[in-house]
Parts: sequence; C-alpha cells; structure tokens
Amino acid sequence: MSKEVSILQNEAIELLKELIATPSFSKEEDQTAGILCRFMGTKGIEHTRVGNNVFALNKFFDEKKPTILLNSHHDTVKPNPQYTKDPFSPVIEDGKLFGLGSNDAGGCLVSLIATFLYFYDKQDIKYNIILAATAEEEISGTGGIEYTLQYLPKIDCAIVGEPTQMQMAVAERGLMVLDCISHGKAGHAARNEGENAIYKALNDIEWFQNFHFEKVSDLLGPSKMSVTVIETENKAHNVVPAICKFVVDTRINELYNFEEVVDIIKANVQCEVKPRSTRLRSTSIALGHPLVKAGLNLGRTYYGSPTTSDKALMPFPALKMGPGDSARSHTADEYIYTDEIKNGIELYIQLLNKIV
Repeated sequence: MSKEVSILQNEAIELLKELIATPSFSKEEDQTAGILCRFMGTKGIEHTRVGNNVFALNKFFDEKKPTILLNSHHDTVKPNPQYTKDPFSPVIEDGKLFGLGSNDAGGCLVSLIATFLYFYDKQDIKYNIILAATAEEEISGTGGIEYTLQYLPKIDCAIVGEPTQMQMAVAERGLMVLDCISHGKAGHAARNEGENAIYKALNDIEWFQNFHFEKVSDLLGPSKMSVTVIETENKAHNVVPAICKFVVDTRINELYNFEEVVDIIKANVQCEVKPRSTRLRSTSIALGHPLVKAGLNLGRTYYGSPTTSDKALMPFPALKMGPGDSARSHTADEYIYTDEIKNGIELYIQLLNKIV
C-alpha cells in the first residue's frame, strides 16, 4: 500500500465521521451535500451541486474517451428505535465505526470518493471518471441520481456503491408495487345483502399467493409477489363492504419486463390492477463486461441481489459493489469496520487499474 493510498484511507474515514454526525434523511440532505462540497473544495476539485447532489469530473476529462461513473448516496433512513447508541455519534470501538449511514452507504461513498481522488489528476488513463454523491436513494426519489444524470456527460458504465462485502452484484430484482381494488356491493350484514368485496379480494389474493412465474433466473431465482396491505373504507361492523383495496409487492427477475407481469396478472384476477411506478426495473450487467472481468481477475465473486438500488435508474451497465454488509443496513447500532473501508478503497483502485 502506497503512502498516497494510506492518506486517502484515513481521510475517507474522517469524512465518514463528519457525515455520520450530520443528519441526512432522504430529501433532507442539504447539510451533507454542503460537507461534500467543502471537502471537494479543500482538495481543489471543481465540482457541481444540483439539488442535494454533488458531482465532479476528473481533471483531464476527454469527451473522446469512454466514461465510468462512480456513484453512491449520502441520504439515510431514519434511525431504528432499537438503537442503544447515539446514531449521530461516530464512535470507533473494536475496529467498528458506529453511526447511522455508516454501512449504508457512507462507507461505500467515502471509499469511492477516495478512489476518485486517486485517479483525479492522472493523464494516462483510458477512461474518464465521474464521481456523483447523490440524494434520495433510500426512497427511490426523483431528486437523486435520476435528476443528476441529465447534467452529466454520456456515461458508458458505472460502479454503484452499496454494501456487498466487495463482491459483485451483477443483477438486481426489479420492484413494482401494485394497487389492487376489488369491487362488490354494499349491503346490511344481518340481512345477508350485498356482495362482499373482501371475499372477492380473497380469491385474487389466493391467486397471488399460489402463482409461480415460469421463468427462473440463474442469478435472481424466481420472480415473487407478496400481498402486504389490505383494507376497506368500511368502518361499521354491520355493513358488507363494497370496496376492498390491497397492495402487492412484486420482485421481478431480469427475464420479465413489468408490462409482461401486469398482463399475466390481469389475465388471472378480477380486481383492478394499477402499478404505482415502473421505474425500478430489474437490471443486469454482462459477465463479459470489462468491470466484471476485472473483478473476477481480482478474485471477486458475482451474484444476483434481491434488493434494489440506484442501479435500477441507470440506462447503462452498472456494477453494484462496495464495502460493508447489506445485512447491517437499516439495523440498530449500524456499523462498518474501518478495515472494510480501507480494503474497499484498495480494491476499487485495483479494479479500475485493470481497465483504465
């Protein structure tokens, strides 16, 4: 490890401490965006802020070269009520840096920032490198990476920083939430009147529970559907409900598009079916892509991720990879090992050195 990398590692950990100490819930990332801008300024790096997103281009950016985007987010969820530590107090104990957003995805973000700094003023690289620290990832908001991309030059591929233990998530399930409505006819329960919308909904819910999609992905397994909410507008115990609403969470592998899934569902249920959004589609990057091949050469493994990220909003190949463990995300007393950050920076640099 060179002295330059060692300095970058220590600076990354100090920057993460400052980010942890500053609340940055989704849509409330103003202060952490300011911290990132100030950090870039102290490094003499020209940068741009759009909303609560901050991005920078490598010093010798050349439009004739292909471009790699390094992206992670600086927003967090709200702290789990089971925290025993102050979620905004960045404390290191036994090699663990505790604090809200430390693992998801602060460690990834500062590791990518350090990696960007390493390559920032190098003239002999084959690719351009852009860094984007973005907002609203935790809520899949429209003011984050999706908003930022319109201000960036053409991107050829990306590394998305999320905690994967520095293994390669080459595919992600798509997420589509469905609002379903079953219609009946109101009546008095005592007189056996009406047509109970709940019973009609139950027939459809049973179909959602038992249906199996035919195409099973080697990376992501089968597509899945889960009914997660059910309600009526009825408040009286003696009125047969005319309307029953329920919500279906669908997690779709890369072998189906959302339109196919909706068509299959509508052909098999009686209820109204309306997708809330079709933005978070399943994604995959080819195993022969230079980023993936470089990772394989470094002994990294690949897998399909059950969770979604900003990768879903990118119209170009993207590899999800970062220090930390997804199992720690959104948990009480969240933490990341400082050695995970240090190793993450080294691996990111080695990965890019294989292709740049």
